[in-house]
Amino acid sequence: MVICAGDVVGYGASPNECCRSVASLVTHMCLGNHDLAALRREVSDMNPYAARAALWTADVLDEPSRTYLTKMEESSRFVAGRLQVAVHHGSLRNVSEYLYAEDITEGLLTESDAQALVFGHTHVPYAIRYPEGMVINPGSVGQPRDGDPRASLALLETSPLSCRTMRVEYDIDAAADAIREAGLPEMLADRLYRGH
Repeated sequence: MVICAGDVVGYGASPNECCRSVASLVTHMCLGNHDLAALRREVSDMNPYAARAALWTADVLDEPSRTYLTKMEESSRFVAGRLQVAVHHGSLRNVSEYLYAEDITEGLLTESDAQALVFGHTHVPYAIRYPEGMVINPGSVGQPRDGDPRASLALLETSPLSCRTMRVEYDIDAAADAIREAGLPEMLADRLYRGH
């Protein structure tokens, strides 16, 4: 299974291509705050760079991409093997709440009624094991923020339960050039090289 914890669109210059790729690959996913911002044109809680990118994305989304994003839920629950999995972008209650590794507690597993709990939003990978299960953030394929500019993803094994973060090289120059050519803020292109 391929799982996505949201933000299919947002800072990059290829939102329609991303929607098509994710639709063809991903088994389970949830909406991220940037997906919602692009759909609703609500950017009041975003920094100026993110707001500008979200409004640009809202303008360039084609109808199939908009329809695809509109059909997504704000969370996803499913069974993988014998493992109950819950996927949220931000926290259990708020798509825009950041949960870094230091914010994670075993109580989140109990509250979510899952043995594997997947979060996104921070763009920083972590996997924290508890007796009851594991809380995971795979990082970000499109804009990692842990100082490593390579795409970040996680491989979750259900039996025995384990998780491994993986890094993948991608053409950062092409992504940065596309951002510049689209007229998006230069900072969004520059940060791809820094990984934060």
